[in-house]
Amino acid sequence: MKVVVYNVRSFEKEFWALANAKQHDLTLISNGLNAETQNYARGKDAIVISGGDILDDKMLLNLKELGINKIMTRSKETSHIDLVKAGALSIQIANAPFEDQSPKGLAEQTVRNLNLWGMEKCVGKACCCLNDCAKNNFQ
Repeated sequence: MKVVVYNVRSFEKEFWALANAKQHDLTLISNGLNAETQNYARGKDAIVISGGDILDDKMLLNLKELGINKIMTRSKETSHIDLVKAGALSIQIANAPFEDQSPKGLAEQTVRNLNLWGMEKCVGKACCCLNDCAKNNFQ
C-alpha cells in the first residue's frame, strides 16, 4: 500500500523502517495533518495520523476527495476523528488499541493494520468503523 504517515519524529524513523520491512511504500512526514499538508495524501491508499491531528467533517471530505479510504490513528483514542462522518463517507478507521504504546509498538501495530487492509481484511480490535466489517471479515 502507498501510505503517508504524518507527525513522524526523527527518532521514530528507524522503528518505521524496521516494522515496515519494505512491505509498504511509506512517506514519512514530520508535519501534522492540516489544510497545508493534506495534499501529501494525494495518490496514497491510506494515511496514518497522530492523536493531535483533527479529522473533522471538512478534513474528512477533503481526504475523501484526495482518494483516501483508510485512516489509521497512532492512538487508542478516536475522539479527534468524526467517526460518523467517516462512516458516511465509507472511510475505514483503525486505531492502536494494544498495550504497547511505545513508538516501536505503534509502528508495529500500524504496519499490522496496513497488512490486513492490504489483504482486504478487517483489522479486528483496531477497527473503529461504524459498520459490521469486524464481525463479517475478521480472520
